[in-house]
Amino acid sequence: LKPFLLKTLLPLAVCWPALPCTMAAAKPKVSFKITLASEKGQPFKVITVPEEAPFLACLKFAAEEFKVSAATSAVITNEGVGINPNQTAGQVFLKHGADLKLIPRDRVGGATSDC
Repeated sequence: LKPFLLKTLLPLAVCWPALPCTMAAAKPKVSFKITLASEKGQPFKVITVPEEAPFLACLKFAAEEFKVSAATSAVITNEGVGINPNQTAGQVFLKHGADLKLIPRDRVGGATSDC
C-alpha cells in the first residue's frame, strides 16, 4: 500500500469494532481516603472509583475491607457531618472532599441508658 493509504487506514485498524479501541476516553475517577474511626490506630483505605459510581457501593466496599457491617455503618466528614449514601461518588467528592470516616453503628449517635 502507498504511504498515504497507510496513514488513512491505520486509525481505522486501531479502532476496528471487533477490537477494543485504544483511543477511547477514560472515565473520570475520584479517590477517597476512608478512615475507620472506631479503632485507636485509625487505619485507613484509599479507594478510587468512577465519578458516577453510587456512593452506597463505596460505603459497602469500605465496610467489607474493614470487616464491619455496612448495614450498620455511617460515613462522616472529618468535621462530623453525616453523608447521605444515596448520591454518586462524584457528588460526595465535590461536596465533602476526599477525607472521610467510617463509623460502625454501635459508635454512631444513639442514646445510652446510663440514667
